[in-house]
Amino acid sequence: MSWPGFLCISLFLHALFHCQPGSAYDIVRDYSGSSFFDRWDFFGNWDNLTLGDVWWLSKADAIAQGLTYVNNAGNAIIKVDNMHNVVYGQKRNSVRITSQDIYHVGSLWIIDVKHIPFGCSVWPAFWTKGYQDEWPVGGEIDIIEAINLMPNNQMALHTTSGCYHVPEDQQYQSGATTQTDCSLSSGCTVLELKESSLYTGLAEAGGGVWATQFDVSGIFIWFWSRPNVPASISATTASTGVDLSDWGPPSASYPATYCNITEFFSAQNLVLDITLCGEWAGLSSLYFPSCGSGTGTCYTDSVVGPGSTFNDAYFEISYIRAYTTGAPAPTPNALVSISTSVPTGLPTSLLAPSTPTVSSLFFPGSAEGRRANSIRAVAAILLVGFFNLWF
Repeated sequence: MSWPGFLCISLFLHALFHCQPGSAYDIVRDYSGSSFFDRWDFFGNWDNLTLGDVWWLSKADAIAQGLTYVNNAGNAIIKVDNMHNVVYGQKRNSVRITSQDIYHVGSLWIIDVKHIPFGCSVWPAFWTKGYQDEWPVGGEIDIIEAINLMPNNQMALHTTSGCYHVPEDQQYQSGATTQTDCSLSSGCTVLELKESSLYTGLAEAGGGVWATQFDVSGIFIWFWSRPNVPASISATTASTGVDLSDWGPPSASYPATYCNITEFFSAQNLVLDITLCGEWAGLSSLYFPSCGSGTGTCYTDSVVGPGSTFNDAYFEISYIRAYTTGAPAPTPNALVSISTSVPTGLPTSLLAPSTPTVSSLFFPGSAEGRRANSIRAVAAILLVGFFNLWF
């Protein structure tokens, strides 16, 4: 072989073997500051979904009654009415909002929260639901959810039959799995084990950040208390992307191994709401141990009476940001179209071993690793071609 030929092969292989796919996401939507509420629909009806004892107000009424606003710090406030006395037979006013933007598989969402609602009867949630699908068709991702005085956040997926969170998948998360069948009424649940994920602990820590990766390779949810937020997130702005390389393992890991994401999840809306009592927080077995008087109900004990009971029942949100792997920002009221051809951004330590393929037989790891291995395979084939050419 001539020296020019050897040099050509060397440079070619160096470029290929060091061409690792990135884990960066581009921002497509920022919900923050004075425009936070511009791209959300308000429910405007009583809670006929979880049978909570609230009336979710229209946008005009929520603003007029001071249940949604942006405070002097520039943070969005979403709260339960804490000003009025509620008499028996009435419901207390609250808020539920749903994003007008719709996100396909391939999205990433980050929410920076200063305060999460808490208190007896209180049931706050930040979650996603299938676009225009009757629940649970289209799937649901519960990112932040708790009831009453629960000390830890609970994450979950809700799907039709066939999606599971099996034991071998659970070694790649820091949270504790409490239910494995995603089609049950509770969903496949994971309990946050990190401290300060809710309520007074969260507020005392200065808040926290949740991130959710909605990918063909799985659904992954991270939580960090304020002191532990990764530098890559702290450095982001309303117009910059984000990199996942310093995030570490997620709190909840739902690989696609036993849950085909594109089969069980359609495009998703983001949802923020606060209800009271209802089918979960109002269950006597869950309400009375920490909150109940033993003589009444969740409704009569907590909802009926003065509003001051709900002084802590509010979200304070710095921002919610939506990202993708390269699609342009959505136009008003348009579907956010995300590429689903290649899963990206997933740390290699997160995925369980899959059925071997030609590339993974020699280079096991994540989807990123397998894509990099395909590059190496191409390099090997081309190397043989070069040797045949020069010899």
